[in-house]
Amino acid sequence: MTTPLMQLRGLTVDFDTGPRFVRALHGIDMEIRRGETLGVVGESGCGKSITWLAALGLLGGARVSGQVLFDGDDLLGMGPRALSKVRGGRVALIFQDPASALNPVQRVGRQIGEALALHRGLRGDAARTEARRLLDRVGMSNAAQRLNEYPHELSGGMNQRVMIAMALAGEPDLLIADEPTTALDATIQAQILDLLGNLQRETGMALALISHDLGVIADMADRVAVMYAGRVIEEAPAADLFATPGHPYTRGLLAALPDLDGPRARLAAIPGSVPAPNGLPPGCAFARRCAHVDGVCETAPPTLRVLPDAPARHVACARMDALWCGQNSVAAAPQTRERANA
Repeated sequence: MTTPLMQLRGLTVDFDTGPRFVRALHGIDMEIRRGETLGVVGESGCGKSITWLAALGLLGGARVSGQVLFDGDDLLGMGPRALSKVRGGRVALIFQDPASALNPVQRVGRQIGEALALHRGLRGDAARTEARRLLDRVGMSNAAQRLNEYPHELSGGMNQRVMIAMALAGEPDLLIADEPTTALDATIQAQILDLLGNLQRETGMALALISHDLGVIADMADRVAVMYAGRVIEEAPAADLFATPGHPYTRGLLAALPDLDGPRARLAAIPGSVPAPNGLPPGCAFARRCAHVDGVCETAPPTLRVLPDAPARHVACARMDALWCGQNSVAAAPQTRERANA
């Protein structure tokens, strides 16, 4: 097995709320290997985006601890100048709302040019030529004209292509895509996801895909990390996770998916709601919503451990041995984008 490109080890994040610090991430362990796609899923507020923002030093005012190893170097221990060479260069991030991420008073060509100057030393005509090539590469129509336009003159899909072009300017080894299709219609979503997949195959970069859309994750990811209340509660190869989810929360997520081919029925729902970060129970954060809760679940938060006879799978559940033994497939894989958009 190859050495991971990036490893998060015991990553914790605390926010200062005034009276006290509130912990938002509780010792995240996660890794991504060269060339693979890691899907990160979970409900809103579970910590998906915060995990990667913290890893890249983009959470101003938060208290971050643990290790973020990129090619063996700890990003959390780097100074601002060294970190800026990695961030946006070897590790690039694209956001779910490109309209707010792009500078509204700068033309597209200048914004891509700044990334090229910072990470590849290109300026003037050389930067402009490369910026046009990058826009062509991400499928932007009339690339030469778009360089002179402002973000408000472009559609949401075009702005997302500009963000991807800026990310590619640093020739990254890892691209982190945070809900990259949230604000786009279904047709443009499919185009952007196909673009990311094609670029990954062409460049060999790793892709961390943060999404609440399980269909997208099933379609694109090699491995999946499921998060809940600031913790990773399951990690597995994508095909295995969608065929036989282990954690009761993962099972609930998949059971809640609508079946377009089945009989009309009321959608399944997970009872209750996610506890607030400042009101977590002493045991498993999912215990109050879980149909399999036992006394052992309420004493201490469970840690990720290997499933019996499944060394590539890890689940944080105190009752996992009993629940896993003899389990058959309990959920079908969600709709792929092709089926969902048919």
